[in-house]
Amino acid sequence: MSGGDNGVYNRAVVHAHTAFFMEGNRWIMKAFLILEDGTVFEGISIGSKKEVISEIVFNTSMTGYLEVLTDPSYAGQAVVMTYPLIGNYGITPDMESKKAWPDGYIVRELSRLPSNFRCEGTIQDFLKGQDIPGIAGIDTRALTKILREKGTMNGMITVNENYDLKEILPLLRGYRVGDVVSKATCRESYVLRGDGPKVALMDYGAKNNIAKSLNKRGCEVTVYPASTPAADIISSKPDGIMLSNGPGDPKTCGAIIEEVGKLYETDIPIFAICLGHQLMALANGAKTYKLKYGHRGGNHPVKDLSNNRVYISSQNHGYAVDALTLDSAVAKEAFVNVNDGTNEGFSYVRKNIFTVQFHPEACPGPQDSGYLFDRFMDMMKGAR
Repeated sequence: MSGGDNGVYNRAVVHAHTAFFMEGNRWIMKAFLILEDGTVFEGISIGSKKEVISEIVFNTSMTGYLEVLTDPSYAGQAVVMTYPLIGNYGITPDMESKKAWPDGYIVRELSRLPSNFRCEGTIQDFLKGQDIPGIAGIDTRALTKILREKGTMNGMITVNENYDLKEILPLLRGYRVGDVVSKATCRESYVLRGDGPKVALMDYGAKNNIAKSLNKRGCEVTVYPASTPAADIISSKPDGIMLSNGPGDPKTCGAIIEEVGKLYETDIPIFAICLGHQLMALANGAKTYKLKYGHRGGNHPVKDLSNNRVYISSQNHGYAVDALTLDSAVAKEAFVNVNDGTNEGFSYVRKNIFTVQFHPEACPGPQDSGYLFDRFMDMMKGAR
């Protein structure tokens, strides 16, 4: 291995080998991960053979890889799993949406023989069926250290061993995630029936378990496309409004932010998660910024400032709200990240509105903060 023993291969060595090699009685195709700083990793191809350029991010979850793959918040990104063995329980009925969203998938070792009584197939076949290219057999620890030290960067997954760095690097540096909310949202509204409060869920790239968490508490949940005007939501007379998670840079959602501002002006209880949290803050004059490498995984500690208790949370975001830019007469900081002190939520003054940056619906992740759905239920009951 050239370039030291950290999994980074020298270009000349890579070029000297053929694109295929034998492993046991199978032919394996090589694949390459090229980062915008010129670092190259060599591994084996998994999933689709197509070439893709994307933003490379890492997730520290030790389980729940299927929920990660089907989380719409990963639209426009390729995901590195830091846990070394992926796919050992195969594909199970735990999808957070109807399809997989990442542009690419990067793992240390992919299990060949999944074992679980709920297993419905292998992750290899799933990636092929979803047309997602991936790479296995690289040192994901070394890759993650690069992303932590240098920050999130763009990269390419390719099976073309004759790649030209001079041509590729400008393409990588010019890549932008762009408008991905419009891709991740539902195309038309739908309803999960219930006998309790009526909740309007704005789908900016919502995970299924947000609606399920409300529905299992008795709520009738109507899920709306991201482009739905605020007037339509208000005229439906919901007991509460949920703003969902979603992908991309929140500042690119100008039209949506304007509609969120109109929802803020009502007296309807509102609970917002992740992207929804950021959009509500932007609608009230706050600013957001990109984190160096984001928070993605099921082990992030957050402190609830109302009781000084710390909860372990599931997170998936690359942007954060600058709490100092939101007028304290509008909202008070309600949660902070214990690791780096970044904002994790607000409680809005004289409004039935609270927002969180993390995922109380988890999937994957701990259920510690599920009580926030109960808080939302109490808000809706109190507003009736």
